[in-house]
Order: sequence, then structure tokens, then C-alpha cells
Amino acid sequence: MADARDAKRGAAVRLAGIRVRYPGAASDAVGGVDLTIAGGEFIVLLGPSGCGKSTLVRTINRLIEQAAGTIDIDGEDARAADPVVLRRGIGYVIQAVGLFPHYTVAENVAVVPALLGWDAQRRARRVDELLALVSLDPARYRSRKPRQLSGGEAQRVGVARALAAEPRVLLMDEPFAAVDAIVRASLQTEIARVHRELGTTIVFVTHDVDEALRLADRIVVMNAGRIVQVAPPKELLEHPADDFVRRLVGVDPETRRLVTERPLLDGEGAA
Repeated sequence: MADARDAKRGAAVRLAGIRVRYPGAASDAVGGVDLTIAGGEFIVLLGPSGCGKSTLVRTINRLIEQAAGTIDIDGEDARAADPVVLRRGIGYVIQAVGLFPHYTVAENVAVVPALLGWDAQRRARRVDELLALVSLDPARYRSRKPRQLSGGEAQRVGVARALAAEPRVLLMDEPFAAVDAIVRASLQTEIARVHRELGTTIVFVTHDVDEALRLADRIVVMNAGRIVQVAPPKELLEHPADDFVRRLVGVDPETRRLVTERPLLDGEGAA
């Protein structure tokens, strides 16, 4: 799937020997992880709560500093960059959207471009482009406040804000976990479409197997701070590496058929 997109628009990310241990912990939260992500790839980190997937993704934008190992983004060491500058160039979406309550939707989306010194006209154009991209009519939503949005609408604004400064990497940590199943399915379809259109490298964290199977180019299964298997969805279903993976992806036959015969990324447009 990733081959069909313009990989130049997404940055390659390489993690080598990443180890994280929280103060006072008896063991590593992440222990010696190696992972190479191609430019434009949609990677899903999948595993049970506490397996280290959120910790790992936060090392990429240095919200958590690794104790050992290196992270390269398009060949440049993330640790050599100013962390503030680094984060402004990496989109980040979390479950608690965190929109500024006293800002309008447009002001929320334009936060990072404003910090980067974009002029008002350029910011306004980008806001309208992104609201349209996430299926929110700019004329209707530009001036709304977060309290006037549904949960799904707020999460779409969060995605637009994360993409505002044209990042080549987008990190998404359980972004749709707080919305109901119908809205979640719509948002999954939306992010798949956005990914097809932009070719941004996406690293997406979830503990939901169906979500991982629907979205990923490759799934990275984690357990106890380590990678157990890395594979495309169909391969993961057909050839699980061990009993842990087999139990984790023990989906029903209909889901298996949908994933192996017609993945979401090959489907029609957004809901």
C-alpha cells in the first residue's frame, strides 16, 4: 500500500536499540527496540495496555527521552535537534484532543503556523484547506469554539491542527478511543483517506485489533516493552509469530475475510 504513495512527502524514521526506563521502575518500559519505518508508511503499534507502545511513540518527538539508542528522522538524529523545533515539525494527536477552549477552531488549527511566523493570509488558507480535508465545512466551523463541537468534530480539528505546519511525520496515540463506535469507524475512514492524499508518515498507537487491521500498512505488535512481530495485516493474521500474537489477533472469520480481501485503505471515500 505504501508503494502507491509519494514517499518523499513522508519522512523515514529509524529507531535503533531504543530503551526507556522510568525513575524507580524495576524494569524497562521499552527494552531494546529496533524499527525502520519507510517514508509515507502507516505503521500501527498494537498491544495490551502497559506494553510500551505509547512510551515508544513519545520518544520520536522527545516527549520522553530514551535511556539508550538512537532515533533518526530522514537520517538526522532527533537528539541533535532542539526539542521545541523538533516537535513543531512532527504532528501529534492524542485521545484527549486538548483544543484551547477560548480559541476558535481556526485559531486552534493555526497555532503552530503562527508560532512559525506564517502570515495571516497563509494561515487562513491553510486552515480552510485542512478543515475541508477532514470533512468540516470551513464556512460552518472556522469560527466555532471547542464547546460547540461534538467529540468526533473535535477529534477532526485535532487532526487538522496536527497537520497544519505540513509535518512529514504524524504521531497518533489512541486518538479515537474516546468516541463511540460509529464515530470511530468514520474517523478511521477519514484518517485513511487523509493518509492516501498527503502521504504523511503515520505512527498510530492502539490496543484495538480491528482498528489496527483496518488502518495499517504494517502492524508492530508489542508486549512487555519489546516488539514481538512486524507484519502487514494479512501476514499477521495468516502467520502469527507466536501464541501471544495468535491470541491477540484472534478475530472472527468475517473480520479476517474483510481484512484479507478488501482492506479499508483500498475502499471508497470517507464516511
